[in-house]
Amino acid sequence: MPDFSLLFLGKAGDSDCARALDYCRKHFARVAFCLGKWGDPLPDDIRRWEGDYIISYLSRWVVPQDLLERARIAAVNFHPASPEYPGIGCNNFALYEDAKEYGVTCHHMARKVDTGRIIKVRRFPVYPEDGVEELLARTYENQIALFFEIAEIMARGGELPVSTETWTRPPFSRKQFNELFRITPEMSADEVRRRVRAVSYRQWQPYVNIHGYRFEYKPGG
Repeated sequence: MPDFSLLFLGKAGDSDCARALDYCRKHFARVAFCLGKWGDPLPDDIRRWEGDYIISYLSRWVVPQDLLERARIAAVNFHPASPEYPGIGCNNFALYEDAKEYGVTCHHMARKVDTGRIIKVRRFPVYPEDGVEELLARTYENQIALFFEIAEIMARGGELPVSTETWTRPPFSRKQFNELFRITPEMSADEVRRRVRAVSYRQWQPYVNIHGYRFEYKPGG
């Protein structure tokens, strides 16, 4: 085993993150890790880490620039979307735009999220009947496959691929994502359809906004 050290940042309670971390612990000489939820602080000992690689996989943190700079070889992120959808709510915006294709992206991390040089993109179709749940399932299947491909290269010290693809727009913001949930009486039937498709997932549902009042949206109601 090459003598590489790695910091793994991921999502707590996620089975794919657990698989990815297990792979790293078996194939890298020294592995530090932190798994967390939205709002969790990044521990001080993690902020002080330095070594060869950083891997961010569904991580809940924006990695500070000074920590990125302490990765001697590379700091990479696995983004659950293709380069057309940087930022938050990426799969939701793809459904809203009736995208015919989607994907997952591995890229170098930069100061601003989802702007670093792209390493590799793995693409797959979006079907007309797909909702959030179906698209997420296919996304995560492809994301873990891309992880194993890239992590194997990193573990043996190989040169990371260089993609010709680039990010096509600025990252979507939390404000833009929250706006997708809002339905108003003046919206066309097609606009309502697109918003309902884009955000309906388990307990997360669109709402109707009338003169500042919010009402649960019930299709056909």
